[in-house]
Amino acid sequence: MKYRAAVAFCLTFFLAAAQVRAGEVERWNRIATDAAAAEQLDPLSESRIFAVVHASIHDALNGVQRAYEPYQARLASPSGASAEAAIAAAAHASLSKLISARKPEFDAALADLLEQIEDRNAAFAGLRVGREAAGAVLAARADDGANRSVAYVAGKNAGEYRPTPPDFTPAFAAQWGAVRPFVLARAAQFRPGPPPEMKSLRARSDIEEVRAFGGKASSQRSDEQSEIARYWYESSPQGWNRIAREVVAARNLDEWESARLFALVNLALADGYIAGFEAKYHYRYWRPASAIRETGDASWLSYLDTPPLPDYPSNHTVEGAAVATVLARFFGTDFVSFAMTSGAPYPGISRRFWSFSEAARENGASRVLAGIHFSSAVQAGYIQGEQIGAWTYDHALRPVKGK
Repeated sequence: MKYRAAVAFCLTFFLAAAQVRAGEVERWNRIATDAAAAEQLDPLSESRIFAVVHASIHDALNGVQRAYEPYQARLASPSGASAEAAIAAAAHASLSKLISARKPEFDAALADLLEQIEDRNAAFAGLRVGREAAGAVLAARADDGANRSVAYVAGKNAGEYRPTPPDFTPAFAAQWGAVRPFVLARAAQFRPGPPPEMKSLRARSDIEEVRAFGGKASSQRSDEQSEIARYWYESSPQGWNRIAREVVAARNLDEWESARLFALVNLALADGYIAGFEAKYHYRYWRPASAIRETGDASWLSYLDTPPLPDYPSNHTVEGAAVATVLARFFGTDFVSFAMTSGAPYPGISRRFWSFSEAARENGASRVLAGIHFSSAVQAGYIQGEQIGAWTYDHALRPVKGK
């Protein structure tokens, strides 16, 4: 009886998967990232939106046919529901709520999909599943703390964060570390140890390294190093979702696997920002521009503009390490080669990598070359990101028995 049940499950799952148009999950990922870019959303908001969208897609698809544990919505599997309609409806509902200014584009994308489904009953059943999944995830995140406002008082002493040149923009998103995590048990779960003591050899070494390689007028930074800084300067959710699309496109994943991968990637990205910002505003460590200007070079400017938030840890590094860890765990190896072309604000730069960790390490190193982070912040970010990625993979969206 157990053997017959397993065969029936596999046959049902295969038939459901066969009915799904290839790339529907990736299509909505591209729609979501393009919409966020068009609205010029900040990376933190992007990470939260993409996590909600892909958790909704994952739950909708597993509401049609269960292969993995849901993130939020445990839906009854309706007979004959269209999996691709469920994907589209979940993405449409969540995006329309979270990026409402782009709703006409989302409406058009949903209509385009529905025109290609001949079985109207299957389409309507899929729409119901997708909307229910999105509704459950949206309700769960409605009061997660993202809309709170917390004032930050700039520090005045050596080592304390204060706004940086050239525009001295006030500190951004001091509340984000208090946002409820998506998968982590608490935001401070993997908080790194403190940054170097101000008078330590490590702190002085950090300052001199950025002074030499990260300045706008640096003569020691090579052309390739400048290119690396620009390549990785874009929003982490944009860049790493593009990498995920590149990798998925090169492999024969079914939509259930694809939905799980994109959900894990974006849950890790979202929790990476929450955990990283918790640590940033806990330590409130100054940026290289402040340290260098106050230790002998009053006119020093970073090669690329410094984001208006504390240095430690480097959140860009947290994000890259978290996603690289998820991808390596998902594919069972770190050694997956891929190429990726950068987006705004420095589009069109192409680079190839031979492993996920190689890309994540270069992503972190780019922040020193850009002059906006100390090496100690990069190293702390890499360790924290690996921990977040591993936790996310181990505790979310696990396979059900028989998959």
